[in-house]
Amino acid sequence: VQLQAYGGGLVQPGGSLRLTCEASGSTFSPNTMHWYRQAPGSQRELVATITGGGRREYTDFVKGRFTISRGDSRNTRNTVYLQMNSLKPDDTAVYYCNFRGILYSGGSFNSWGQGTQVTVSS
Repeated sequence: VQLQAYGGGLVQPGGSLRLTCEASGSTFSPNTMHWYRQAPGSQRELVATITGGGRREYTDFVKGRFTISRGDSRNTRNTVYLQMNSLKPDDTAVYYCNFRGILYSGGSFNSWGQGTQVTVSS
């Protein structure tokens, strides 16, 4: 499963961005879909998770500001979004998507996207 993340950019504090992660390659059933981020000099950290059943979880520093969701059509059900509002300079990082699940062809997978840069600055 290959993941393509995009949607990052430069935004002013208080602004919004919407990240998208699209899956291609093998067909699969997702267990969990995640967004992580990594700021310069810092470890990669989990931002948000959505399960195959639709349950959502957020880390404390993005609760109330970020929303993770999945596409709701047949063609987009394995696309994950991260709507980021009220962005702060501390949100500046490279954002990565990560999917884990079961391949219809058999076996499990754990795939990462290439990352998209988010910069929050005035």
